[in-house]
Amino acid sequence: MYSTRPGLILGFHGCDESLVTDVVRGKASLRNSTNKYDWLGHGVYMWDNSPSRALEFAKWLKLNPGKSKTPIKNPAVIGAVINLGFCLDLLDYQNLFFLKEAHTLLVATSNALGKDMPVNKTVGSSRDLILRELDCAVIETLHQFREDSSMQAFDSVRGVFSEGDDLYTNAGFKEKDHIQICIMNPNCIKGYFLPKTENKKFKKV
Repeated sequence: MYSTRPGLILGFHGCDESLVTDVVRGKASLRNSTNKYDWLGHGVYMWDNSPSRALEFAKWLKLNPGKSKTPIKNPAVIGAVINLGFCLDLLDYQNLFFLKEAHTLLVATSNALGKDMPVNKTVGSSRDLILRELDCAVIETLHQFREDSSMQAFDSVRGVFSEGDDLYTNAGFKEKDHIQICIMNPNCIKGYFLPKTENKKFKKV
């Protein structure tokens, strides 16, 4: 009964400046990501309340053009006002049970079809499981099961991603830990905006 998230939150998406302009003017929309390694499944990805991380990612895409479907010339950030709606919030303990059950279903289906299970993978020398093919398949299996069972579809997915080197010696935190949001229902996005630069003459609010 608590899966519907009340209120509005802010999400931030890193992309090229030209796309920011077009989306704010209503000439374009942010595209769904449908990679088989998307760790929260398929949808529009946002950084939860972190424009700085969104900008860093856009700058990284500029330096690694093969990682983006469209080249990024001028890294920029667009903000979105979001209502998560009926959310598969993986910060909520009870929702992890749904993933475990979906994994069991995926294993059974793969075995019945004689297919290999997808695997989460690292990239290069990184120890992080960046390519989340297994996690993506599990979440998409959950969505498909709910659709086949005529159950209410999730509007969004929210989860914590631990990434990067230890923040300090023996830390339990990583230098790029963050919360991400994946939006499947476009009606969750109530509007877009251009993030402002903080006015240093006044206190933070």
